[in-house]
Parts: sequence; structure tokens; C-alpha cells
Amino acid sequence: MIAAGIDAGTQSIKVIVYDEESKSIVASHAEPLELIVKDGGVREQKASWWIDAVRKCFNAIPAEIRSEIEVISVSGQQHGFVPVAEDGSVLYDVKLWCDTSTAPECHEIEEKMGGRKALAERIGNPILPGYTASKILWFRKNHPDLYDHMKTVMLPHDYLNFYLTGMRVMERGDASGTGLMDIFKGTWDEDVVKAISPDLIGKLPEILPSPCIIGSVSSETAGELGIPGSVKVASGGGDNMMSAIGTGAVTDGAVTMSLGTSGTLFSSVSHAFHDSENRLASFCSSHGTWLPLLCTMNCTVASEIMRGFMGFDVREFDGRAEKAPIGSEGLMMLPFFNGERVPDLPEGKGILFGMTPDNVKAENIARATLEGVTFEFLLGLEAFRENGIAVDSIILTGGGSKSPFWRQLVADMSGCPVRVPVSSEAAALGSALQGIWLMKGGEIADVVSENIAFDDSKSALPDKANHEKYMKLYEKWHSLVDASVPMFSV
Repeated sequence: MIAAGIDAGTQSIKVIVYDEESKSIVASHAEPLELIVKDGGVREQKASWWIDAVRKCFNAIPAEIRSEIEVISVSGQQHGFVPVAEDGSVLYDVKLWCDTSTAPECHEIEEKMGGRKALAERIGNPILPGYTASKILWFRKNHPDLYDHMKTVMLPHDYLNFYLTGMRVMERGDASGTGLMDIFKGTWDEDVVKAISPDLIGKLPEILPSPCIIGSVSSETAGELGIPGSVKVASGGGDNMMSAIGTGAVTDGAVTMSLGTSGTLFSSVSHAFHDSENRLASFCSSHGTWLPLLCTMNCTVASEIMRGFMGFDVREFDGRAEKAPIGSEGLMMLPFFNGERVPDLPEGKGILFGMTPDNVKAENIARATLEGVTFEFLLGLEAFRENGIAVDSIILTGGGSKSPFWRQLVADMSGCPVRVPVSSEAAALGSALQGIWLMKGGEIADVVSENIAFDDSKSALPDKANHEKYMKLYEKWHSLVDASVPMFSV
């Protein structure tokens, strides 16, 4: 079977075509995306940019390969808010997952629902900056006329499904990241919805009860993309949900860490999950389970900022970091450049702490940056273990997984063996594999085991002595985070 996976990320749209028989990606193309950045944490894109990029990607793939595609599945950046009118037009620029400008609306909704703890216990999640719910309230308050004309709330991957099929639906994985869905029941929570607007429930699409084929590509879109009109479209999901499939985290105990623009740590569990301290998001997966997840808003964001500041390329930055000792001679980084979700600091800023006349060196700054980013993942590993989720090994993906130094750093900090899949296209491949699974039936675990291979040359084993050093440093880093909270309170 030939399947296409669309990965609609923050930085680019990528399309891969996967051949199940040869177990290989036979074609791929990516188109970059711009980002609208404004003061106050505004991060937006135009939905039209995505459609233009999808068209360019497909048209860059050889026609003979496109003609063999049987199914398409979409992975999309989570939490983005796409307000769609009756005629299918998009009414406003898309507020993205990394947009923190609606933090006041988060507090407003939570207060109406009895506070953060009560809300999280009710639906499984609080409403954090970046989640869709607060963006909808902001839109209603600031653009009431446009809100009145809105027919359907969509997420980025839903909008691409709408472009492909004309269907206005939402699957449970991506829906669980809106802040409006009861993850225990798999339905919209009407009281939370009404806290935003009494008429909002009529603007929310149907939540599909399980992953499925939602329809066929429309004739118009098939013509634009140069694919057969018989191509089926799978329900798809959010990028983390598709990455779970694309890295093999589809059964209990499998843990994936993604070192991308944002940092994510997630696992598949077979029961509804809620972290009482709200360190982990209680998401649903897009393969029928649940997906407890840590998300940080600054991962390679931090390394790219500091790398650019020092004028290094990626290889030199990693090389400098490797030359510094564990602990960076006392330097510690709080890498909250875009604000942060965990810890919950939407107004957070980056801090380089512990500078002395002797330790302000490029090597220490580079290492402190990567150590600080990776310390954030330990918050998630702590939460996993405290909630009874086994963490025996870590599957590493994302741009940071290409770094031998960072792979070893993750192994040493976590105390777990690290493996890296052969394919770096976790979200796009996961989408394609979801499509194959839904077309053929059977168990998703079987599809994953038959199609995902690991690169043994990139594996890393933890050093026990280094792990013990990092645990002591983690306690100091955590204390620094706690001490900084009053500076960043909203």
C-alpha cells in the first residue's frame, strides 16, 4: 500500500509518500512557513499559507508516484485556532500553540469553572496558555462580529482535512488538546463550552469516537494535488499523536522524547490518565488509547537562540558543549525564552544564572543551554514515574536527536537507554502508518513493529556516575526554577 503523510508544523509543511511493501519513503518534499510575531506573545500564521505549501509539496513529487497514493493522513501542530465561516473561508489569522497572548482568558475560564484544580479534575486538563479554548474566548471578546460569522472551530489538521474532503470533523486526540473536551468521556464538556459562550457548542464539530477513514479526497482537491480521486483520507491527528505512531509509542511503557522547536515527552497508556499536579497533559491518542504528555515551549528554540548569539553552527555548538564539564562550572540556564508551559510560566524569560569571572565561557554557556533544556524533561519523567508509568527506555526524535552529545546527555540525565528510529520523519511517517492501519485493519502495534526500524549506531547507554551527578544538579536547577516563579507571575 502507498500512503501519503502530511506533517503541518510550525516551521514547514512536509509531505512524504511511504511504500509499505519496500518499507521506505519513496518521495518527500517540504515548504517553509513564515511566522507572524507580535508583542505580547502573539504567534500566528495564515491558513492559506498551509494550503499553498501543501499544493507545492504534492506538485514537487513525481506524477507517477502521486498516481499510486491510496490514502492520506494529516499530522498538525496542536492547539491552533482556525475560525471557519459557512462558506469555508477563514475569518482570522490562526493563533498557534506557541501563542501566549491569551493567558488572561485562561484564568477567566478557569475561574468560572471553580479554579484550575477543579477544572482539571473535571475534564482531565487545566486550560493552559496555548490551548485552543482561551483563543476562542479572546476571539469572541476582541472580534465579536467575526465570531458571530464563525460556523466551525477547527484545529490546523482539521482544516487540512476540510481542504482535502470538505468534512468538518475532529478526532479525539487533537480534540483533547483544546481544553474543551472531557478526556474521560470523549465528549465536549458543555459547561466549559458555555463558560466561553452559550452558542459555542453549535460551532464545535463532531468528535469522532475512534480513528477512522473520514472520506475521499474531493475532486477539486485531487485535481490540484495531481492525485487520484479515489484516495481515502484518514482522520489524522495532532503532531504528538502522530509522532507516537511514527516512533512506536503505541503500547503501555513505550516513551518518546522529541527534541524539536518545542520539547515533548509522551507515552501510550491503555486507561484514562490524569496527573493531579498538572505537570502532564492528559491527552487522548490518535490510535485509541491515552497519551500523557509533557510539553515545553523551548527546546531547540533555546539552542538556536544561543547558537546564533555566539555565531556557531550546530556542529561547533555541540562541540563546545562537549568540552565543558558536567554542570558547566556552575552556570545554569532557565530556557524560558517563549514563556513556558511546564513549569506554568507564560510570562517566563530566559535566565543564565551563576556567572563568575571564570566560568563565562562559550563552552559552559553552550552546555548550560542543553542541560537546562534537558532538565525540563526530567520534570516529566518524575511525573511519569510518580503516576505509575514505567520508563525503561527512551525513543528520541526531533532535530536534537541528530546530536551525539545531546543523545548521551539524555541517557545520562534520565538514567535510561536511548534509541533513535531510522526515519527522522516521526509525525509524517506516523500519519502514513495510521492511514495504512485504518485501510487494512488489524492492530496498530503490528503495523508499527513491521514498519519502524531503529538505528543502533545512534543508541546511547547511561553512565551511572554521570547520572548521579545530574540528579544532584537537577535539585539545584529545580530550586532555581522555584525561586524565579515570583518574577514571572502574571
